[in-house]
Amino acid sequence: MLGKTAGGLYWMFRSLERAENTARLIEAGFRIALTRSTTAEAEWQSVISTLAAQQAYEAICDGYDSAQVVDFLLREPRNSSSVLSIIKSARDNARLVRTALTTEVWCAVNETWMLFTELLKDEISQTDLPAVLATIRQQSGLVRGALHGTMLRNDIYDFCRLGTFVERMDNTARIIDVKYYSLLPAPSFVGSRLDNVQWETILRSVSAHRSFRWAVEGDFTAPAIAEFLILDRRMPRSLAFSAEQIVNSLSQLTQNYGTSLPSNDMAEALKARLMTPDIDAIFDEGLHQFVSGVIGSTASLAHQIEIDYRFTR
Repeated sequence: MLGKTAGGLYWMFRSLERAENTARLIEAGFRIALTRSTTAEAEWQSVISTLAAQQAYEAICDGYDSAQVVDFLLREPRNSSSVLSIIKSARDNARLVRTALTTEVWCAVNETWMLFTELLKDEISQTDLPAVLATIRQQSGLVRGALHGTMLRNDIYDFCRLGTFVERMDNTARIIDVKYYSLLPAPSFVGSRLDNVQWETILRSVSAHRSFRWAVEGDFTAPAIAEFLILDRRMPRSLAFSAEQIVNSLSQLTQNYGTSLPSNDMAEALKARLMTPDIDAIFDEGLHQFVSGVIGSTASLAHQIEIDYRFTR
């Protein structure tokens, strides 16, 4: 496959996943800010920092009140990572690779872009925000459903899945980091009722609240929830699950093209790092340090994938 086509597929699904996960980060910030209204500005600043958008944000906006942050992340045209900008990028890439997509996938992406253009044409009120975020998540799921239901399991499918899980790995790690590093008010709160409520909020933001109830015996404690989001391979947004899917996609591409590339080894190393059965060891290392390492490794892997498959944007 031409690098331009492979890159278009990869970035289309990275963009779709990023839009959904930006919505999830906004929801995490929104929910936690509600529980700690006296420091709401700090919560929103942490969300911007986690998305690596602080420099771009401060060039446009003053202060970190909720309305400005939400508008910047959802619809600011000068923000290339806003949901509206990302969805336009996804649609542009879908047009580029139109002949590689089924009609159902193309229509799902195009309809998502048209819906978001209308939905986000005006500033979103705090009252409407939960419904708007839910729509963003649902539309992303709609495109994934079209992919799973209609596409051949070939290299086209593998590049789409690769984009999804590289982005999901990065964003799930960042959502965890928002909670434990940026939002925990003080070490004395670790294990407190406030700490556990915030962890429960993070579960809800990745649609894992009920799954946690089904899969894990016990209360909503930091170690139990961290283990679920980092190490549980049954959970489709966990770091371990994402790493496994990245390895699977790269392995399929290796079989298709008959060659193993450096990104395969990097993905295997990242997967091995997440196969540890011991969450206590991660906490001993430092959760922030561990998650930051995952974020850095994922970024390096993504860069190597672009080199290996000669992606062009």
